[in-house]
Amino acid sequence: MTEDLTDRTTNGKAKECAQIARILAGERDLFHELIRPHERVVYRMLFSMLNNEAEAEDASQAAIIHAYTNLAKYRGESRFSTWLVTIALNEGRNRLRKAKTMREDSIEALSEESDGDYTPALLTDWREIPSAVLERKEVRAHLEKAIDQLPAIYREVLVLRDVEGLDIEETAQGLSITAASVKVRLHRARRLLQKNLAPVLKGYAPKGKSWLGAWS
Repeated sequence: MTEDLTDRTTNGKAKECAQIARILAGERDLFHELIRPHERVVYRMLFSMLNNEAEAEDASQAAIIHAYTNLAKYRGESRFSTWLVTIALNEGRNRLRKAKTMREDSIEALSEESDGDYTPALLTDWREIPSAVLERKEVRAHLEKAIDQLPAIYREVLVLRDVEGLDIEETAQGLSITAASVKVRLHRARRLLQKNLAPVLKGYAPKGKSWLGAWS
């Protein structure tokens, strides 16, 4: 199964590189096909940073334009989506700096370079919450609010890893940090999310259901 996933990743990357070569050779209309699968990731990432729909849409367009005008700089060392996410993150951070709203959390100074398994023993992954519960509007609203309230350095990692499904290495490349830092930030993001959601989820877990055990 791991080999199949590797083959799909390699084939997808090869297809993207072939598309990019054709775009750079003059088939500019192909850029829309290249970028379409990644537009949702870019927008959601920027919305999680900027917390404003219009600003996120504007920043997404700016990031895509930047990717188009700098397409020749893409070297194929990482997936195109990772390269594009990096551009989007830089766009979002630049806007936050200009607005003087970026805040750095002092917790980041703690041992981010430590290695190991950072999935907390007492933490149930929020994605294990039954879909029937997540379909409730009030629960989804609480989840989205809890994610939005995370410090930026944790929100970015959580969105890329748990929402968009990028792997550790892709997330690290996109954020320009180490894989160990991704693990630490993801651990802290999940713990903060757990703390904020536990009181809400208690009201939706039937008695005897184990999925809520770690949230109690």
